[in-house]
Amino acid sequence: MAFKHTQLETNSILLLVAILVTVAIGGLVQIVPLFTIETTIERVKGVRPYSPLELIGRNIYVREGCYNCHSQQIRPFRDEVERYGHYSIAAESMYDHPFQWGSKRTGPDLARVGGKYSNDWHVTHLIDPRAVVPESNMPSYPFLARRDLRTGDIADHLRALRLAGVPYSQEMIDNALADLRAQADPEADSDGVKARYPKAVIGDFDGDPARLTEMDALVAYLQMLGTLVRFGDYTLDDLRQ
Repeated sequence: MAFKHTQLETNSILLLVAILVTVAIGGLVQIVPLFTIETTIERVKGVRPYSPLELIGRNIYVREGCYNCHSQQIRPFRDEVERYGHYSIAAESMYDHPFQWGSKRTGPDLARVGGKYSNDWHVTHLIDPRAVVPESNMPSYPFLARRDLRTGDIADHLRALRLAGVPYSQEMIDNALADLRAQADPEADSDGVKARYPKAVIGDFDGDPARLTEMDALVAYLQMLGTLVRFGDYTLDDLRQ
């Protein structure tokens, strides 16, 4: 046996072939089982695709690089669970392209930030972070309240995500623009939004009902994070569909 090892280790071509074969076998062992199951992520009650307004808000969040300082992944450690809430599960990010887990926190994790603060708090924090958190080193984003929201291509955005596997229905796509506007207008008929996107937060997010701004979208996104699954009411077995 030792003699055979010597032959293998002193023959570079033979060693290379052996490495390739070993890696190929290991890769197949990991990959092939995935094709025998419907999904690698267990579906969980409450998880849904983003509403059109939340989706644009998420795009702004990614565009401004918020993920560089804020993760959206609560790890299953006591200190994290006590500070942020129930640890994250894979299903919560199943419609994220890309996901926002992160590996570094300059600021706090945002996986459960939805409903923790008021809309006014978020707007103030984004315009002048130190007005509410004096020790914050977060940049200011006052321009979000001045920029009108680009909405013309929202239906196309939903169509593109459907191609990537996000289960947007034709009804959702056809009503994308109307749903987007209705979610940011507390005076509008929001029944359709609530039916298509359960637990969607309805309201004038930026404090200016006369305009639909990037601030509206970003705050709408932040206010839904971690609100879709009520961990306190169920065990993980109950949550599975």
